[in-house]
Amino acid sequence: MARAHVDVARREDGTIRIAAAPVAGSAAQDDEPAASAVHDDEVAGSAVHDDESAGGPDFTRAVLDVAGAVLTWPVLGVPGPPSAEVHDRGRAQQWLWALYGERVATAVHDRTAAEPGGARVAADPTDLAGSAARLALGHWAARWWPASYPDGIRPLEPDVLGLELAALTHRCQQLFDGEGDQPDDCTTELIEEHRDALDPLVQWWRAAPQSADTARHLESVLRLIDHAADTLGLDGPALRHLRSSLDQRRPAGVPLDPGSLFARDGRGYALAAGEQLVAGGRVIARGSGTNDWRRYPPGFVDAAEDAVSWTARALGARRRIEVEVVAHTAAPPAGAPLVAEVRVNGGRPSRVQLTRTDDRWSGRADLDPGLLGGTEPPRIEVGVLLPGFDPGPFDPGSGSDPVPGDRGRVARDAIRALARRRLNAAAERLTYDTSPYDVSWGPFLAETVAAGPTGEDY
Repeated sequence: MARAHVDVARREDGTIRIAAAPVAGSAAQDDEPAASAVHDDEVAGSAVHDDESAGGPDFTRAVLDVAGAVLTWPVLGVPGPPSAEVHDRGRAQQWLWALYGERVATAVHDRTAAEPGGARVAADPTDLAGSAARLALGHWAARWWPASYPDGIRPLEPDVLGLELAALTHRCQQLFDGEGDQPDDCTTELIEEHRDALDPLVQWWRAAPQSADTARHLESVLRLIDHAADTLGLDGPALRHLRSSLDQRRPAGVPLDPGSLFARDGRGYALAAGEQLVAGGRVIARGSGTNDWRRYPPGFVDAAEDAVSWTARALGARRRIEVEVVAHTAAPPAGAPLVAEVRVNGGRPSRVQLTRTDDRWSGRADLDPGLLGGTEPPRIEVGVLLPGFDPGPFDPGSGSDPVPGDRGRVARDAIRALARRRLNAAAERLTYDTSPYDVSWGPFLAETVAAGPTGEDY
């Protein structure tokens, strides 16, 4: 197996940066001394590579807040060790060795008292590294999974994913401490919030899935949840039923479709026909807007690139913009102040209030007639956002994009392709067993459910 390396450097402000280098593939790289210092240009080159990855949209990174540090993995990259920003070395020492191995932990200790600079060292593939990467990817999926009816990407059942996250958090407890500044240390909250899925998961496990890997996966998750609940003092009928089921020998049950256990109560993908927002009027222009996932919470808008559409009309002397947005299957039916941001010919943005009806968000507003006059077609830009949540449009920063905005769209397309590959792998019951890093990127139970009915042989 190719050796993975990281660059360990101390910054002027005293923080320690562990930058994951590309996985080594050449004999020259693999034969490097394990903890040798490297030239400044080598460290700088790796830092540039890492900064380029960090400069992409945040939906291309999996992140974990842990004791004394923040860990990041590139979701679109080759599975490998994480990068880390260590702001409290004392707290981080409790997991550095178990996550990266002795050489990296020693390098972090040595860099603390050294002048700013760096060294390249080999990172060991550890069990904690694989579990931590999987936990980070699970949090990424809970936030960024690109569920879309037009794109054919099924949503993940949140309760199933939430319980697996609870199990993984419990497995990764070495990463956390009791300081209370680590939002990802949330085993209790995850079990309490998603305990409705416990009984269906037990039924699935007792029904003897055709895939032995799925059966082992289910049992591992259920036993971790049971152990976590016992450790945390949690109780209730669902948890007691879980324990009694695990104490019994699993019967040779009849295989079933896991999707039938997690019915979505009619929240399917059927699109309502809907009527035009406005009857009549002269169409001035129409088009698709920008669907920037960063500007609203998960579960609000379908992830398709063309989910946002608009029409500009002339109604006598008035000029009106109409906006329609394909809703996510879990979108709140009312009470969410989702808005569309409209710019005409690069001018100041105006906002259009959107309301949820069936499968869509829609809204309309009058525009300044002067902006839509003249003989030239207007340039209209439309995006959707949630005020107070919106961080602003993605800025690629470098200015190297072939067309402004292309970088965000290319990244979203890559994430959609990743989701399709993962669902296909879950449907075909593919496993990843070449290293702890690869295992961490294997299908989640929620992906197996979403990939059905071909996910299991019935």
